[in-house]
Parts: sequence; structure tokens; C-alpha cells
Amino acid sequence: MQEHDARTLRGAALPTAVVGVVALIAGFAISGTQGLYGALFGTLLVIGAFAVSAFVISWTGGRRPELLLPVAFLVYTTKFAILMVALMFFRDTTALDKDVFGWTALACVLVWLAAHAVAVKRSRQPTIVPADEEGEKTAEDSEAHR
Repeated sequence: MQEHDARTLRGAALPTAVVGVVALIAGFAISGTQGLYGALFGTLLVIGAFAVSAFVISWTGGRRPELLLPVAFLVYTTKFAILMVALMFFRDTTALDKDVFGWTALACVLVWLAAHAVAVKRSRQPTIVPADEEGEKTAEDSEAHR
């Protein structure tokens, strides 16, 4: 994973984790242990899904940039399918509070997206590198790796 991708991932994961901790406390206060489990599962599901997708997209971008769009679509549909299976699996469970789970997951998704947008804006990573600058970077990179 490239440094700017790791910085962006940390910039989104840390605020989401903070919201998750607040949700854990609120969930425990609202529903006891079931609320705690609901908030924990919602937080881990969101952070895990977004972190894995960011890692896969970053890895693909570093190796085969022309495949970014198809891989991003595949990651999105896979994430959606995994979420659907998880929701169906826990549909009738009494081990966790489903309302706390749902609100926690929603809050974590919104915070992740907002924090990710801010982190990308702050990274100032160019999306298009002119051909003459690209040649200079390649020469600098090859000298640095020697």
C-alpha cells in the first residue's frame, strides 16, 4: 500500500473508530450487553469492509491501474453481498440489539465517507500526472530503490 493510501485509510478509520467507541458506550447504556454487541458488530463490519476494499483498490492501482474501475465495482458488489448475507444470518438473533447495530453501522458509514473525503482532499495526490513529470518520477524512484 502506498503511503498516501495508508494516510487516507488512517484518516478515515480513526474517526470511525472513535464513533464506534461512542456507540459502544451508548449501546451498553441503552440495551446492556446486547447493545454493546450490536454496536461492536456494526463498527467492526463497517471498518472491516471499508478497510479491505481500500486495501484491494490500492493494491490494484499500484499493479494494474487500468483495472481500477472493474475492481472497484467488484469490491462494491462483494461488500454489498457480504452485508446482505450478514444481515440475513443475524435476522432472528437475540444476541445483539438490531436497532443499535443499525444506527451504529449507519453512523460509522457516514463518518467513514466524510473522513475519507477530507483525507483525500488533504492528501493533494494528483489524479493525472503529466508525461514529462512521470518520467522524472520513475528515474527518481529507480535511484531511490538502488
